[in-house]
Amino acid sequence: MNPVGKALWFIESHFREELTLDEIAGIAGVSRFYMTRAFGEATGHSIMRYVRGRRLSEAARSLASGAPDILSVALDAGYASHEAFTRAFNDQFGLTPETIRSQGRLSQISLLEPLRMEQITKPIIEPTRFEQGRVLLIAGVGERYTCESSAAIPSQWQRFVPHIGTVPRQVDGTAYGVRCNSDDDGSFDYICGVEVAGFSVPSDWARLRIAPQRYVVFTHRDHISTIRTTWSTIWNIWLPESGYEVVDAPDFERYGQEFDGRTGMGGCEIWIPVRSRT
Repeated sequence: MNPVGKALWFIESHFREELTLDEIAGIAGVSRFYMTRAFGEATGHSIMRYVRGRRLSEAARSLASGAPDILSVALDAGYASHEAFTRAFNDQFGLTPETIRSQGRLSQISLLEPLRMEQITKPIIEPTRFEQGRVLLIAGVGERYTCESSAAIPSQWQRFVPHIGTVPRQVDGTAYGVRCNSDDDGSFDYICGVEVAGFSVPSDWARLRIAPQRYVVFTHRDHISTIRTTWSTIWNIWLPESGYEVVDAPDFERYGQEFDGRTGMGGCEIWIPVRSRT
């Protein structure tokens, strides 16, 4: 079973208990950085938000069934007080626990149901090559996302693409989608950018120096809308079996001249920094 499959099994078997990212990653046999990234790529959810959402969804079911004591439901869901539970419940569903209990139904909220690892549609993928990367100076439009909000990345590209070719000190026409500064909650910075010879760019633009790394490079040849499947296959099938581990450094998609941003066709490369496992 791949790391995300192990994590999902463990979460569904133990989410009523106090769980930590370190514990879930340990069960899956990977680092907390790896677990956060692989889970997000495979499911579209931040792992600890998923744990929280599952707890609150089961709590909502109990309340709708007429649970007599909201504090007991809160304690079962891992909250030490009625107030903390109410805040979290309202943040998740936009309604209070009292409202759900009094109405006795769940049709007005969206529960987070258990996720199941579907059969990955690309069971075989091999790297195109390994590369020793050089220093890259990337400048462009940056945004911070969660796993759940990352569906807005294409609109970020829509804002950046008109600048390609006019960026001061731009090196060539290659575009980069760089993911960096990930945290344990699954949030990350994403930069739509180009390589530049120096940072003579608008002050509100994102700027990133990528240090030299050894990379494994994969080619995504299908429509760009399916790139998440390729990412998920890399993280959940190829990497666990590869003998390599991921370095906590920026990874990126590299879009060459052959990529057509209007049709989404032409393919791109995925560059992931790795080192041999010791």
